[in-house]
Amino acid sequence: MFYPKLTEQRQQTLTTEAFLGYDHDLKLSDGEFYDMENLTSDCYPLLAPRVRRGTVQALSGVQAICARDRLCWVQNQVLHINGASMEAYMPSVNIKAGEKQLVSMGAYLCIFPDGIYFNTEDYSDNGYMGHENTVDAAETPISVSLCLADGQALTLSFSQAAQPESPSNGQYWLDTSGSLHTIKQWAEASGQWVSVPTVYVKLAANGIGKGFKQYDGIEISGLSGNEQLKKLNGSQILYGADESSIVIVGLIDQAAEVTSGTVKTARRVPDMDFITECGNRLWGCKYGVADGKTVNELYCCKLGDFKNWACYQGVATDSWRASCGTDGKWTGAATLAGSPVFFKEDCFHRVYPSAAGAHQVVVQKCAGVQNGSAKSLVVVDDRLYYKSRMGVCVYDGSLPQEIGGCFGTVLYANAAAGGVRGKYFISMEDAAHSWSLFVYDTRKGLWHREDSTHASEFARVGDELYFLENGTLRTVYGTAGTKDGPVGWMAETGIMTYGFVGKKYVSRINLRMQLPKGSSVDFWVQYDSDGVWRHCGHIEGRGLRTFLLPIRPARCDHLKFRLTGKGEMKLFSLARVLEGGSDA
Repeated sequence: MFYPKLTEQRQQTLTTEAFLGYDHDLKLSDGEFYDMENLTSDCYPLLAPRVRRGTVQALSGVQAICARDRLCWVQNQVLHINGASMEAYMPSVNIKAGEKQLVSMGAYLCIFPDGIYFNTEDYSDNGYMGHENTVDAAETPISVSLCLADGQALTLSFSQAAQPESPSNGQYWLDTSGSLHTIKQWAEASGQWVSVPTVYVKLAANGIGKGFKQYDGIEISGLSGNEQLKKLNGSQILYGADESSIVIVGLIDQAAEVTSGTVKTARRVPDMDFITECGNRLWGCKYGVADGKTVNELYCCKLGDFKNWACYQGVATDSWRASCGTDGKWTGAATLAGSPVFFKEDCFHRVYPSAAGAHQVVVQKCAGVQNGSAKSLVVVDDRLYYKSRMGVCVYDGSLPQEIGGCFGTVLYANAAAGGVRGKYFISMEDAAHSWSLFVYDTRKGLWHREDSTHASEFARVGDELYFLENGTLRTVYGTAGTKDGPVGWMAETGIMTYGFVGKKYVSRINLRMQLPKGSSVDFWVQYDSDGVWRHCGHIEGRGLRTFLLPIRPARCDHLKFRLTGKGEMKLFSLARVLEGGSDA
């Protein structure tokens, strides 16, 4: 008797042993996850939860935060360094309300847009970068006289059109023969009158030079009188300064006294949208209206002197500014490889500083920083990362490249970011106003989503990254502050088997993992995209040894698989056993 011959069921095993992170597209590569929470690339190629974070302290009313060798922040209009208030050291300085930018330059911390500086090594050294003196000439007359560069009086021996006769060595002659008067000095050795190349004028009045120093660039306004006095108004360089006098370049025919009007002497800091430090200078940008004029400009301060932004002596250490022809507002600024880079949404301007002061600006049309995401600019391992309108980009000095293709069709905005240990942490908001914290491992090229953290500020101190979340200062690695409890995590696969020809289905899923005691994991399956997650298993930690866990899903056209858990875990492999039938 012959029995029917049974056809052996065809099987195929697909094993994943390298887990590649987050990819929110419909079609995924092997090892990628459509959605996840609190997973990390630290144990790559294994899949594992992130480390526990730390909670440092509650910080409400924070206006800005930055890191030097210590953490600094402005909170409720008071500067704090390493948690200590600096209010007692700043009696003459008033930090205003509103968002701030903190920029470090040497030992100094600069606060914008207030234009305040603070020496973090010498707390008594602080104040305003800009300064203005006002003199009421009716109450305090201003004397104006010719002088030498050191402020000593210059006495004219002659003031006439014709050449003086029988002069003595060193005497001065005001030559009025031309439309532009000049001062000449008699040189006995050569027997001729020699033009004085630079003539100085001294303005003396109580308080006119208070707060200024030699070689400051200032602006004078309000001087009245004859044409020569009026020409002294405008931008000037101080060649001498004390509380009651200033010395500038100028020429007057005779000493005069200004007795009416209000005279102002001011050292001004331009209103800037974004500021960065590079090469012992501060660099900034401005788009919009400033002092009643429409501007689209780049600026830098005098070398080593953040107080002077309008000092033009014709030397390499001068301040600098340049107008730009590109349209649109500035969206961010950063420093990369010794060059300040200023971004708009569709381009960037890179400044190449020159030792001679002839700085060059190169404009590149490309995906720039998205408006509202200026805080996403972070340098990690000598590369600049930022959020553009369509994704996340990396710029290494050539052309920016997009690395955020894993976000699928979801659009994000309002990003803030930080970098530490070769990783780029970015918190951003989607169109539904939901926040996500993503982490990009720059060395492995992997993205992971951690959770719904809304981090408004990041600051790195050493190997720890601090971030501000809803008025609480926290750390990503938990080396500072009180550590959180066990981390809850989740990993969701993409659709399985939809790409196979014929009636293939997953008959079994085998997971090899390590689950320490105190940890747990649950297993869920969704069939045929019906939106229902069905619980199909739970397990508690068994120790550090690895084990094999089989899951048997129901027969279906396609499925998704999800792991949820709490505590430590390492997933070594995920194997899917496929069984197939006919195409009927």
